[in-house]
Amino acid sequence: MPELQVENPLFDAIIRMGIVDRPRLNEICEECAKSGKNIVTFLKENNLATEEQLSRLVALNQKIEFINLSPDSVEPIAAHMIPYEISNEHNLIGIRMEANNLYVAMSSPMDLAVRDQIEMRTGCKVIPQAAAPTAIKGAIRYHFNVQNVTKQTIASMRLKKTAEQEKPASMAVLNQMQETGDPVSCLVASIISGAIDARASDIHIEPQEKDTIVRYRIDGILRKELDIPATVQGEIASHIKILAKMDIAEKRLPQDGHIKTSHQGKEFDLRVSTLPSIIGEKIVIRVLNKSGTRWNLDNIAPDSSDNQRIRKLVDNPYGMILLTGPTGSGKTTTLYSLLQLLNTGKNNIVTVEDPVEYRLEGITQVQTNPRAGLTFASALRSILRQDPDIILIGEIRDYETAEIAVSAAMTGHLVLSTLHTNDAAGAISRLINLGIPPFMLASSLLGAIAQRLYRTSCVTCRESYKPEPEVKKTIFAKEPEDMVLYRSTGCDNCGKSGYVGRKSIYEILPVTNTIREMIITGKNDTAIKHQAISEGMKTLRASGIQQVLNGQTTLEELYRVVDMQED
Repeated sequence: MPELQVENPLFDAIIRMGIVDRPRLNEICEECAKSGKNIVTFLKENNLATEEQLSRLVALNQKIEFINLSPDSVEPIAAHMIPYEISNEHNLIGIRMEANNLYVAMSSPMDLAVRDQIEMRTGCKVIPQAAAPTAIKGAIRYHFNVQNVTKQTIASMRLKKTAEQEKPASMAVLNQMQETGDPVSCLVASIISGAIDARASDIHIEPQEKDTIVRYRIDGILRKELDIPATVQGEIASHIKILAKMDIAEKRLPQDGHIKTSHQGKEFDLRVSTLPSIIGEKIVIRVLNKSGTRWNLDNIAPDSSDNQRIRKLVDNPYGMILLTGPTGSGKTTTLYSLLQLLNTGKNNIVTVEDPVEYRLEGITQVQTNPRAGLTFASALRSILRQDPDIILIGEIRDYETAEIAVSAAMTGHLVLSTLHTNDAAGAISRLINLGIPPFMLASSLLGAIAQRLYRTSCVTCRESYKPEPEVKKTIFAKEPEDMVLYRSTGCDNCGKSGYVGRKSIYEILPVTNTIREMIITGKNDTAIKHQAISEGMKTLRASGIQQVLNGQTTLEELYRVVDMQED
């Protein structure tokens, strides 16, 4: 094959950056010539270059300046000339003004439509500059985060006289405040939008002696975001109550409500819960994304072995499948993915949940209401008269619910439910302790799945290292000596946490004939677990270790979510 004469500055840069060597570049150029693809596009699609390298190549190819962007290099006035919605959606940020020129750092600097949109809004000529996408995201987070957006609002609140007593607010007054953009409504709006942008699952507004603290739960961990003056805590609580259609006069009892809102074209359902404390009302808001949410088993269980084992359990026409794990381990999400898999239009699927968090099309969902007498058990009795094929029970908490679930599984229904146990084998002893006879459990149970969520390492600040000899001996004894692990130091991309997003690991225990016999004869959890391992079950510990070796997460994170002494 004739060697390519690399005289193009773009080709020189590709080799200089070490993306590929000269022979490989020859091959890529031939492939691009056949397919008609741009070489930069080819490198991106095949993950041959980092985001920063791609941005540098685009800048070179389009004769645009590439800048090493940092939050400090951005002028706040220039940043806020472009609305946050545009900056966030198109990953760009204004960096400085010179005369009538607005210099804008863009991850797609040749997007002419966006440049025209900015010029129409600002009346300035846009000078595009290329920058690494993660650097732009970090700058956007810094200049548009909830602390900076609300800084002036909070400062004005602190000017209020501390002796001023909170006055009861009427619904009409608060509605007017919301419409006119008063400081309280602006603050509440920025807290909520900040949580959505930060991928938070929950917002905690906690009254303290001096200030009210706002914390976001991101990837399962609470992070402090704001300090709000205690003098306006009552106004904030009242404003949220009005939005959630709750009683603002009732401050002695807990209340529940919800708010429907939209952000950047997506709909969100905010579940609001208030709890009276000796200082004031604590408010927790659960953030649920209702727009385009899909529960795809291939995304939730990407490991092919786990995926096939779960699918094999669900393929059974009747029986019971149990998911186990602590609160917040993703059990409900996995159950919904199984329902999506089963929701073919040929089955009658009914769920009973507490509460119903997401609406699933084509499925009848029932929410328990203990005050009205609608418990899991009473709802199940009614559901069984509705000719169901598949039943989802949010949680098995007592003997009555367990007995009905087992009976339904034995009489031709596929039953899905959850339990709070540490591992998959623990689901068996838990149901027996609730009062289910072992022979009935053995006849009805198809399998148990234990689940945990681990935080995935931030690829931007991830660093490789070799484990200590003691760690190598106790955890990775079967791995090669030259094995490499990863740790994340924290950066702007991950909010200094070292992690971005979460994934699942599973421990899948199918009830085989041997295990069925062990259940009937009263074998304990340990014996059943060892038998399942001998039949090919991966424990949570083994699954987690594999993710650490793959560089998906850190050993420290694995210790946080899994009992590493379990085997």
